[in-house]
Amino acid sequence: MRDIKTGKGKKINRKTLIVAFDIAQEKHVVYIRCPEGREEKPFVVFNRREEYDQMWERISRTKEAYGMEEVVVGFESTGPYAEPLVHYLMKKEVKLVQVNPMHTKRVKEIRGNSPNKTDEKDPQVIADIIELGNYLTVVIPEGASAELRRLTQARERAVERRTMLVNQAHSLVSVVFPEFLWVMKDIKTKTAQYLLKHYPRPQDIVGLGCERLEATLKKISRGRIGKGRAEALYKAAVNTVGVREGQGSIAFEIKQLIEGIEETGRLIDKIEEKMREYLKEIPYSRCMLSIQGVGEVTVAGLIGEVGDFTKYKTAAEITKLAGLDLFEVSSGKHKGERHISKRGRPLMRKLLFYAAINVVRKGRIMHERYEKYIQRGMPKIKALTAIARKLLGVLFALVRNQTEYVKNYEGIPLKKVA
Repeated sequence: MRDIKTGKGKKINRKTLIVAFDIAQEKHVVYIRCPEGREEKPFVVFNRREEYDQMWERISRTKEAYGMEEVVVGFESTGPYAEPLVHYLMKKEVKLVQVNPMHTKRVKEIRGNSPNKTDEKDPQVIADIIELGNYLTVVIPEGASAELRRLTQARERAVERRTMLVNQAHSLVSVVFPEFLWVMKDIKTKTAQYLLKHYPRPQDIVGLGCERLEATLKKISRGRIGKGRAEALYKAAVNTVGVREGQGSIAFEIKQLIEGIEETGRLIDKIEEKMREYLKEIPYSRCMLSIQGVGEVTVAGLIGEVGDFTKYKTAAEITKLAGLDLFEVSSGKHKGERHISKRGRPLMRKLLFYAAINVVRKGRIMHERYEKYIQRGMPKIKALTAIARKLLGVLFALVRNQTEYVKNYEGIPLKKVA
């Protein structure tokens, strides 16, 4: 829905009206505060146009009554529940900000020396944090960036659904024909799925016969699987230790799961095609795509997560958005290790991590840097995380300078994007 510019906000002045929301699915608790202790009793607003309008009239009256010059509206990160409210308020003369839920939890215990949680207390705590200036500015993605945000989230849900279906199919196959998994290795392949859809039981493989099985495997795999694998699968089917009781029902479910996997795969393909279409509407995407190993779906996903790379002034801001900023815990003589904060967008980190795997391959831009990390004894996962962090900085620099990446750059002017 939104991106957070990660620079710390300024402390609220005496001419700023604070409006804090405790966001919920169907209703929100609103709390209005002026500086120097003047406040109104919290009230509830439901997700309806007339109630939003009444709320705004009340905010406007309070602003005028106390002679305020600015309205700051703040809330916690609450997933999709705040979206209708945020899109309503973005058309008003307000500054939208967001507070970290971890800050809210800590300040809540300070207020009244109690961890007690109530609908009225929560927005008051959020207002306390905003008044101290500990907030992040909300940036609303628009146009193609907003479409990519939705498509990126839709693709992630579809990928998770496909993974769930694959795991369920794997579990059932291990009951009825466990040897299948040893011979075919991976049920995510087209050939394995074809066999499970048409011949889910070991006796179905036996009934097909070794010669016809070999011909089928060669056809579906386009010659990559031959006689040796066919004989191994046929022998495994003859001597299987798979259960026979309830086999028909298991075979039926396996077929349904494979059909679900195929259907979800087609949905992912359609989503990715839409992502590519919207990516063409964002001129600076060409800068990011100039790096070998960073593909269209990755760039589309990153823009969808960030919202708009051009809205950020420094690499540190966008690194913090991803939760790739570093921290350490040191005390006295103890020097703690540095770790990434993970207080950011997890899907953004995931996209960057998989992109890092691509760019560290031999001949690509981060290969030598990655090899140096490994030679220094850094674990592979930590090294790839460091590469992901560095890659994000390079992508940001390309967008900022409106340039394309030049391999083996040695003083040659970077190619400007028209």
